[in-house]
Amino acid sequence: MFKKLLSVSGFTLLSRITGFARDALLAWTLGAGLLSDAFFVAFLFPNYFRAIFGEGTINPAFLPRYAALQARGDKAAAAKFADAVFAWQLAAQVVLLVLATLFMPVIIRLLAPGWTGEQFALTVILARITFPYLIMTLVAVQLSAMLNAVDRFWAGAFWSNLQNLAMIATLVAWHWFPNAAYAAAWGVFAGGVAQLVFIIWAGAREGLWLRITWPRWTPQIREFFIAFGAVTFGAASVVISPFIDTVLASWLATGSRTTLYYADRINQLPLGVLGIALGTVLLPQMSSLLAKGDTAGSHAAQNRSAAMVLLLTLPFMGAFLLIPGTIIRAVFLHGAFNAGAAQLAALALAAYGAGLPAMALIRIVASTFYARHDTITPARATVTALVSNIALKVLFVWGLHWGVAGIALGTALGAWVNVGMLTWFGRSRDLLAIERQFVRALPPALLAALACGAGAWLGARVGETLAHGRHADIAALVCAVALGGLGYAATVLLLRNRLPLGRFAK
Repeated sequence: MFKKLLSVSGFTLLSRITGFARDALLAWTLGAGLLSDAFFVAFLFPNYFRAIFGEGTINPAFLPRYAALQARGDKAAAAKFADAVFAWQLAAQVVLLVLATLFMPVIIRLLAPGWTGEQFALTVILARITFPYLIMTLVAVQLSAMLNAVDRFWAGAFWSNLQNLAMIATLVAWHWFPNAAYAAAWGVFAGGVAQLVFIIWAGAREGLWLRITWPRWTPQIREFFIAFGAVTFGAASVVISPFIDTVLASWLATGSRTTLYYADRINQLPLGVLGIALGTVLLPQMSSLLAKGDTAGSHAAQNRSAAMVLLLTLPFMGAFLLIPGTIIRAVFLHGAFNAGAAQLAALALAAYGAGLPAMALIRIVASTFYARHDTITPARATVTALVSNIALKVLFVWGLHWGVAGIALGTALGAWVNVGMLTWFGRSRDLLAIERQFVRALPPALLAALACGAGAWLGARVGETLAHGRHADIAALVCAVALGGLGYAATVLLLRNRLPLGRFAK
């Protein structure tokens, strides 16, 4: 598992690095105003519809079935099943693209009711440019799932870099476009083309192809669509949350949606590199083990992954709660991104950080059900969490007037509700086992997080005294990373025998 995790997390880390370069360039060129708000709402469509029709449904509904066929050695049946699923996915995406293009003004009016005039018109145009990215990533998403099922994780983790690089290229050349928002939108489109070409090449190297066929209804496809429907319902519920964020932010000060985006991008770094990477490796592993009847091995893999998630995400939670301002200012306070926007983004980052471990654990705990082809239970948990999420956001924003921090805090608390529901369902059905290795690892993980947070806070103070002016925040972040990392590493080294580190514990 460690070798696979290093492959996924390494390329995902590279994706986050190129993503940070892209976001820093976006902050520099767009700032936090009309152009940035319009682009980030348009950018919601390829990102969150992909969550509904891409990884959010392909991985839970398709991957366990495909992986089980591969584990049994029936490659011909696995290929036939993949082609059949692709045929239906492609047909649905074509219809969705046509409808979205025609009715985009209505969609934007519903999504951002507080916007009028130039801001509204620009958002419609940008959304029409970015939306085709979704259909181009359809092949990439399914081929990535197929590669993961045969233990080839690197390509699925790498291809997100290509969108970041394409956007960086168009943003550098933004003077050739009507404005920087247009440049960013066309970068999204170009990135989709690059990702499509790359993943087809990566799949071909392993003998994996997706063939275009006429959609046909079979018992296997019927079973897939039952699972797909439940997962889509659950994924759609997750996607509703950021749409609610956009609606609430449209009534706040201009630039509020932008500050939420940048705070979430920082939060997504450990979530994508560590939490989602572990979930990506765990699901096909559990699916294969259960297909072979190895329930004990499945439980052991899940407990090891859950312990690793907490060990790797709790330190970031501490840093986001203690030095959010230092992080945001050092990374984004440049060019058109001003101090006021940085302060709002820092408040949102601290709120997001409170839910970071839960956001990572969701995929680990949900694998209990997805690996057994149960997609209904995670959907039930997601809907319950969504209702809590929305209610809390309305209370925090309109009741307590906490602004963007209230929106982010509602998301964080909703994630904890989701994890709690999944754990309760799993334990009540004797499907989820909390084993000794997880319990032993919990105290060291908490101590490592405390050491990291304390070191980061102290390092930030040291950095601020060593440098002044525009370089003070960068120096503070460098010192925070150094001392926080030192405290974390020392604690892990001291308590390594209680942690699920395999041969690294020696």
